[in-house]
Amino acid sequence: MERGRGALGPALELVHTGRAPTRAVLTSELGVTRATAGAVAAELEALGLIQVDARPGAPAGSQGRPSHRLFVAPDGPVVLAAQIHADGFRAALVGLGGRMVATAPGCMTVPSDPSHIIDAVVEAGAGLLRETGRRCLGAGLAVPSAVAEPEGTALNPLHLSWPAGAPVRTLFTEALAKAGVPGLGSAAVGITGNDVNLAALAEHRHGAGRGAKHLLCVATGHRGVGGALVLDGKLHSGSSGLALEVGHLTVNPAGLPCHCGSRGCLDVEADPLAFLTAAGREPGPEGSLLQQSRDLIRSEYGDPSVRAAAELLIDRLGLGIAGLVNILNPDRVILGGLHRELLDADPERLRAVVADRSLWGRSGSVPILPCGLDHNSLIGAAEAAWQPVLDDPLAVLG
Repeated sequence: MERGRGALGPALELVHTGRAPTRAVLTSELGVTRATAGAVAAELEALGLIQVDARPGAPAGSQGRPSHRLFVAPDGPVVLAAQIHADGFRAALVGLGGRMVATAPGCMTVPSDPSHIIDAVVEAGAGLLRETGRRCLGAGLAVPSAVAEPEGTALNPLHLSWPAGAPVRTLFTEALAKAGVPGLGSAAVGITGNDVNLAALAEHRHGAGRGAKHLLCVATGHRGVGGALVLDGKLHSGSSGLALEVGHLTVNPAGLPCHCGSRGCLDVEADPLAFLTAAGREPGPEGSLLQQSRDLIRSEYGDPSVRAAAELLIDRLGLGIAGLVNILNPDRVILGGLHRELLDADPERLRAVVADRSLWGRSGSVPILPCGLDHNSLIGAAEAAWQPVLDDPLAVLG
């Protein structure tokens, strides 16, 4: 019995990530008896987290005993996920399996006092919970800054007007209590993290990073460039949460001054503003810089100035990725934001730059893939909020 209880978390994670579609697979993955796997699945179903198909079935043409199929409970509990970026925020309710149940975007000028926008995004999420009536088990927030651990402070919100060291976790927790988020109670602790770190976690569990052992993610946000590394399913965040600040790799020594004090960093040489500037386009008043850049690539890639700008950024990005590949030796690289669009526009050019500059590129280049999830930072914030449930379902729900 104790072994079965200890298997609840691992079993839930297997169903959550789609790695145990049937009870037979669950039995094999957990290394337990069929009876124990059945009891574990039944307990998770009783907790309202999964559904067990009452009638065992097997795909046509398969051999062996049919097995009960396992699903995430479609009307089960959710977590509140929130993301703040340079142009506003987005709140969402996310169920197990990374499924977005409801979402509420909000556009606003991000004020210098972070509490105002954190209060706004939490209130938007609380409104979604009131509208849907779903049970909420946690809350996670993604921010465009390195987040120091264990304090939960945003150390370098370079593209926001927040002060360095803003206590975002404390502010998020206070906002949850003030908003009276249904189901969380006044003692709930909000979980916070860097947006690209959380995006990488989401992609590893539900997107283009599934199955990778050493996953490197490089992505643009609405401004700037970030990176993350997932090792054996766990985010590598360094000794204090500040690892993989890849935006401050120098790719053009004679380039633009960077917010960090250096010159020619990826952050200013390969982000949406850099692309619009290289293409000779003034940023418009409507839509984020990221969306404007995406639209320009998709609709005007045949324009020589747009193509030249894309090639320039691909070359800079390739230099940065090659350096990271040499240092980290990942088995997969995924690209998000504007970098995903650049990869789609000219995949061979980017892969050639990385292969030419990386030590092992010519003997077996690392796969470079586009991120696969929409709103992956938001889904990643939800993953962080789900983690206590995945670790010990009974402790949270029992």
